[in-house]
Amino acid sequence: MKIEQRLAELGIELNPPPSGNGPYGQRYGRMKPFFISGRLLFLCGHTAGLDNGVPRFPGRLGHDLSIDEGYQAARRTGINCLSTIKRALGDLDRVSGIASSVNFIASTPDFFEHHKVTNGLTDLLADVFGDDIGVGPRASLGTPSLSDNYCFETSLTLQID
Repeated sequence: MKIEQRLAELGIELNPPPSGNGPYGQRYGRMKPFFISGRLLFLCGHTAGLDNGVPRFPGRLGHDLSIDEGYQAARRTGINCLSTIKRALGDLDRVSGIASSVNFIASTPDFFEHHKVTNGLTDLLADVFGDDIGVGPRASLGTPSLSDNYCFETSLTLQID
């Protein structure tokens, strides 16, 4: 099944991609949204994004946000990743595996369920690509804060054809 068809079935709409792969603006410093090397696509610094200029799901798990809200932030982050993958490759069907997912969860020192938050990203990728392609190795790390008070950020590496 084509991934675009699967997205439609799931009711997922991707963000319209800007053109090119130039550095982001000054908001987060100079970086590219993706990098391709051989059969690997690297995406770093992806979050749930902004809604009318305000970060989605701001705060820390264990203080401001529930596990379900963190899960939804990770899922929204995954949708933003899919948008960047589409921008980078032109065709989501070129994804052949998740090579690595390193995930940062803004949380209090006594929050220990980071993996439940990261499941929002992993579950989305599995729903879209299937378990064989969409599930890969991952790490979930707690951190005291993230840029713009986001609660979730990912660095995703994909294998591509």
